[in-house]
Amino acid sequence: MLSYRHGYHAGNYADVLKHTMLLQVLKLMHKKDKPMAYIDTHAGAGGYALTDEFAQKTGEYLDGIAKLWQQDDLPEALVNYVADVRHFNQGKEELSFYPGSPAFVDMNMRQKDRMVLHELHPRDFDLLNEQFQGDRSVKVLKTDGLKGLMAAVPPIERRGVVLIDPSYEIKTDYVEVANAIIKAHKKFATGTFMLWYPVVDRAQTESMLNRLKQSGIRRQLRIEQSVKPDSHAFGMTAAGLWVINPPWQLDEAAKETVDCLHKRLNEGGGCVTVQWEVEE
Repeated sequence: MLSYRHGYHAGNYADVLKHTMLLQVLKLMHKKDKPMAYIDTHAGAGGYALTDEFAQKTGEYLDGIAKLWQQDDLPEALVNYVADVRHFNQGKEELSFYPGSPAFVDMNMRQKDRMVLHELHPRDFDLLNEQFQGDRSVKVLKTDGLKGLMAAVPPIERRGVVLIDPSYEIKTDYVEVANAIIKAHKKFATGTFMLWYPVVDRAQTESMLNRLKQSGIRRQLRIEQSVKPDSHAFGMTAAGLWVINPPWQLDEAAKETVDCLHKRLNEGGGCVTVQWEVEE
C-alpha cells in the first residue's frame, strides 16, 4: 500500500517514544568502538515540515514534541532527543520541522558507521534520496523493506540496529512483520531489532507480539506508552517498541523516559510499560 504518508503523524507521541529510544540504542551501541550498520525497513521522507498540510491537518505533533519543546526539566534521554530536533530546526526557537528516523541517525553517526534505508513510496523515496545524495555511507533503496531486510542482514560489520516501522495499513502487515523479523534474526542473531507497533486493536497487536514471544528468540523487551485506555473506537490509544537484543541498560533509560512521558503526554487513563517479555 502506498497511500500512507508519515507527514500526517510526524512528531506525535509515538514518534517521541520511538526516536528517544532509537537515540538511546545508538548511544549505548557506540560505547563499543566498532563500526555498525543501521537498517531501516520503512524510512519515510527523512524529514517533515510541521507547517505543511499533512501536519496541520491532524495537529498530532501538538500532543507530542510540542509539549516537550520548551521544557528544561527532562531526563537525559529526552534532553538529547529535543536537542536533535532543535538542531534539525537549525537552532531556531520556533518548532517548524521534525526529523525522521534516518535524520536522527544521521545526526549521531560516526564516520565508521553506515545506513541502509528502504522506502517504497515514490515521493518519499525521492525526498529521502535527495537528502542523502552523494553520501557514500548511506544506501537508499526503492524497495519493499521487509524483503530488502533479508538481503541487508547480516551486515558486513556484524553489528547493527534494524528499525522496522511499517504503516500497518492492512491486517496482513501484522503477520508479515513478525515472520520477517523471525527470518532475519536467524541470519543475524546478534543484531538489535526495534519493532515499532501501534495499538488500535489490542488483540491484533498482541497476536503479532505473541508470535515473536513464541519464536524461541531470547531477550525481548517491551517499551510501551498508552495515552488513554484501550478502546474499540477508531484511533491509536497506545504505541510501543518491541526490542530484540537491546543493548545493556536500555531498560533503565526506557523506564525513566516513559515515566516522564506519562506525566507530560497522558490524555487520561493511560499507562506505561517497560517489561522483559522474554529474558535470557
